[in-house]
Amino acid sequence: MRIPVRVKPGARRDAVGGDFDGALVVTVRAPAVNGKANEALRRVLAAALGVRARDLVVVQGERARNKVIDLADPPPGTEELLTTLRLG
Repeated sequence: MRIPVRVKPGARRDAVGGDFDGALVVTVRAPAVNGKANEALRRVLAAALGVRARDLVVVQGERARNKVIDLADPPPGTEELLTTLRLG
């Protein structure tokens, strides 16, 4: 499963929710330095989806705010959960 994500690094808190041009919005406290925001993104998104952070892979946009995340084996109900999170 491919998940388009819009990351907002350097936020006041970690959160998942909202829609930005069809992408799920994820805010992370970590700065966009040395991959810290990507690691925080994987951790925060994994917690929201109920999967392990290592199951999420950034396949596009490693150094950009717009990213594509790959989840190889999504648990049942993941599509519905993503829809709910996008609605915010």
